[in-house]
Amino acid sequence: MAHSFTAYIDESGDDGLANYRAPGGVGGASTWLTISATVVRTSRELETVTWRDEIATRMPARAQRRALHFKDMNHGQRTMAAQVIGAKPLRSICIIAHKPVTPPGIYVEKNQLYFYLSRYLMERLSWLCRDMRRLVPEGDGRVKIVFSRRGGLSYEGFRAYLERLRDRNDPDIQIHWPVIDVPGIEARDHSTRAGLQIADIVAASVTAGLELDFYGNCERRYAEALKPIIYHRNGNYRSYGMKLYPGPDRLPLTPQQTEFCQLFEG
Repeated sequence: MAHSFTAYIDESGDDGLANYRAPGGVGGASTWLTISATVVRTSRELETVTWRDEIATRMPARAQRRALHFKDMNHGQRTMAAQVIGAKPLRSICIIAHKPVTPPGIYVEKNQLYFYLSRYLMERLSWLCRDMRRLVPEGDGRVKIVFSRRGGLSYEGFRAYLERLRDRNDPDIQIHWPVIDVPGIEARDHSTRAGLQIADIVAASVTAGLELDFYGNCERRYAEALKPIIYHRNGNYRSYGMKLYPGPDRLPLTPQQTEFCQLFEG
């Protein structure tokens, strides 16, 4: 039986844990890492092509001939893209880590931080699909998970990581396993799926609200446009579709970053 949901997963930032970029500097690791899932009903998956094309046709002709990337857009195009996506029938979940506060010596293995944050993503993805099942009668209730292919990441290793979590019987692991199709997890190139291009825009739009640029500023307006599609329960975003790791009360935030966090209070 077909899946009920499809989740496209992409990230913004990197998992480097040293030599962070600072305003006024060049090079170095990002200070924030966002892993994001954009979720659609599988019966509407083909509509993601239309949504992607709606963004592309409002950009210069040269941009319409290639896959959309947030990094290739200017501020106006990014704002427009976020506004288009924010009006579509989909949901997004973002797990955001502020890496400089991570104690040294914890995430020492390759992809360890990425896997740990993805656990939080899988929890919330499973809750969303469980919550939405009553409104989505088609399919078998499970979600098809499609990653944007990332160099150096073993997706076989990620599937094995989830299987270990499932077998651990740990009450702190709150994944609703019946909806997660672990064997079906796959990775595709960014250019081959419109849904992955939308996921890229969502992940990078959210990160832009926290990652300081060369001048020490960040841009929260993209995330503001996306707020209507962020997963929440009764206005609670922080525990569901917009999780910061660690929580905002433990982070050294600038006034602009604080304003971003206030967008999702409640």
